[in-house]
This record gives sequence, C-alpha cells and structure tokens, in this order.
Amino acid sequence: MKILMYSTFDFEKPFIEKAIHGKLELVYTSKNLNDDTVALAEGFDGISLFTSDIANATILEKLYLLGIKYIALRTVGHDHIDLKKAKSLGIKVANVPEYSPFSIAEQAVALLMALNRKIVLGQKLMEMGDYRLDNLVGFDLHGKTVGIIGTGKIGHAFAKIMHGFGCNLLGFDPIKNEELIQQTHIQYCNLEELCQNADIISVHCPMNTDSKYMFNKSLFSKMKKGVVFINTSRGMIVNTEDLIEALNNGIVAAAGLDVYEKEKTIFFQNHITEKINDPIYTILRSLPNVLITGHQGFLTNEALQGIANTTIANFNAWAFNNISKNEIE
Repeated sequence: MKILMYSTFDFEKPFIEKAIHGKLELVYTSKNLNDDTVALAEGFDGISLFTSDIANATILEKLYLLGIKYIALRTVGHDHIDLKKAKSLGIKVANVPEYSPFSIAEQAVALLMALNRKIVLGQKLMEMGDYRLDNLVGFDLHGKTVGIIGTGKIGHAFAKIMHGFGCNLLGFDPIKNEELIQQTHIQYCNLEELCQNADIISVHCPMNTDSKYMFNKSLFSKMKKGVVFINTSRGMIVNTEDLIEALNNGIVAAAGLDVYEKEKTIFFQNHITEKINDPIYTILRSLPNVLITGHQGFLTNEALQGIANTTIANFNAWAFNNISKNEIE
C-alpha cells in the first residue's frame, strides 16, 4: 500500500518511522491538503491527514477520482473532514481514538499555572533587571472550584491533577464518569451552574455541531467574575470576539489557549518574515492576561508515538483485511 502523509513535520517523522511495519510505502510532504495540493495524491492508495488539512466534499471527490481509498487521520478529532461525503464515496476513514491523555491534560495545567503565577511576565521583568514582585501575585489553587467541560479520558486526567491540588471539582458531560466520581468526588451539574460557581473552567470536549461556539457572550455573562478560562480542546468551541469582550470587562480574569478558531492559517507555520492578517487574533494575543500556545498540547514523546503507532496500525489493517477497528462511521 502506497501512502502520502500530508502535513508532516520534522518532529513526528522519527516516531512514524519507528512505528512502520508491514508492506507500507510512505511518502512525506509538509504541504497541507487543500485544492492546490490534492493532485499530489495521484498514484497513492491512501493518505494521512493532520488537523491543518482540509478534506471537504469537493476535495474528497477529487481524491476519489485519483484513486484514494483510505484516509488515516493523525488526530482524535475529525471536524476537518466531511465524513458523510467520504462514506458516500466509499473512502474509509479512521482516526486515532486516543493517545496519551496526560499530554493534553498537563498542557492545560501548565497554562493555568503559568497564568496564575505570572511566569511569563516574571521572566520578562527579570530579563529587564526588574525583580520587584508587585505585579506577580497569584492565588492558591487549593480550595478553588474547577469546572471541567467534558470528562472523557483527557478531562479525567485533568480532574485527577486538580484533585491532587486540593481543588473542588464540578463536571459537565452528558455521560457521568462513575470512576472519576469515586476518585475525585467530582459533582456533575448543568453548564450554567458550573459557570456560576467555578473559579477556573477548563474545556476538554470534542468539536461538533452541539459544541460549536458553546462559549459565547451569553455563557460568558453567566460566569463567576474573575474566572480563569482554559481551552486545550478545539478553537471553534469558543467565540473569540466574545471571549475578548469577557476579558476586557473583567468577567474572565485570564485565558490560556492552546487552540484558536482560525488557527489553520496560523499555527504550525513560520510567520517570522510575514504579517499575520487576522485582526481578531492580533487583539487576542496582545492582551496581557492571555497566554496562547500553538496547538502543542499533544507534543510529548508518548503522545507522538501513540499517534504514529495507531496511524500505521490503521493502514496495515486496511492492507491486510480491509477493516480497521478505528474506522469512523
């Protein structure tokens, strides 16, 4: 089976190479899948995609005509591919249902801690020779109420870390995690109640039609004034303009973001010699109480190896028996 790996980065190639087994021929390209690059897939049996790739209905039709039968996503989320169209064309799609949940959970904790204890500002001041502490006051996490949106594997891992800090936990999820309740005494409630009572809110839910722009002006207005907001899930779960308004009016005291709703044209690329033409992002990143990382929550050795292993396993399953256990219906 001949595979084209779209949007491959130097940091992931060693993990993919380590995972390769079976009769697979892999070709790497750093280019994203879009209308301009779809023709690169000619002559391949399958392709692998990352979150920055675009696989809409039009592109999928072109891939089908080029002979593509299989698409392996190197992500958990699949909002960047039209699954209904792929199924109608008979193109099989599989994802990486899970990899180290600790990688994302720990990134959320890192953002929270850096914001609360003013780590970035403290370093900037020290570099300037200013060792005064007046602007670096944070708060104890112990005893604070943490609201967790989505208590699957990543939310579960985040909850256990916060429980270790001595936090009180509130959860919002259609499915109650009974194991998590036993381990952390998390209390499930509705979304509005969580927002009204949480000192910290961390988002760990998937992107779908129900969660798109879940965090908007209406929901921010219901939050406890001075809340710290963390999102390491998907950018489009948050209406960025409404978040900026909530930051400016003091409802949200600080925001730690590993994702952004229009990140596809920004993240994972080098913009040193060019201007980012996104006025909303420019405002967001300029705010002193906002910390943004470039969708790097998954960037640990363990997570990268897990993603590579599952991606290769998906292709091998298709190569040998045409069925992968990770296929998305």
